[in-house]
Amino acid sequence: MTKFSAYRWSISLLFGLSSYFFGFKTLSTQAESLYSPIPLTSINEVSDTLSDKDIPTGEGGFARDYIVNLKEGDQLAVDLISDDFDAIVVLLSADGTTVAENDDGPDGSTNSLLFSRITESGKYIIRVQAFGETGSGKFILKVSRLRPTN
Repeated sequence: MTKFSAYRWSISLLFGLSSYFFGFKTLSTQAESLYSPIPLTSINEVSDTLSDKDIPTGEGGFARDYIVNLKEGDQLAVDLISDDFDAIVVLLSADGTTVAENDDGPDGSTNSLLFSRITESGKYIIRVQAFGETGSGKFILKVSRLRPTN
């Protein structure tokens, strides 16, 4: 291989890799902008619908995410009620780590009730999802910060 053809090969490789990485970054940025959890502010009850337009779980069902700011020491109760699907509620930290989850409530129904104590202040995701292929439908999400009595 001559020096000139090695140079041309190196430039082509560099251009190809640059395009790949810049293109990948653009796709990654676009994907990030498509994901936007629904903010939960002071509202503690939400009536909503889980549909096939939400996040596919890979198990045949779907998930809808809500974002909430929590403080260290908060005690959280999350109640997820649906007559349309087998409800699962998951609490995720900002980095996507599962903090807590619940599939079936203590009453033996397919509703979910989750309790968790927050150990680090920050943003958290409350994920509403259907178990397996149970699908979609209407639900009520109740989020309460439990306060100790004095």
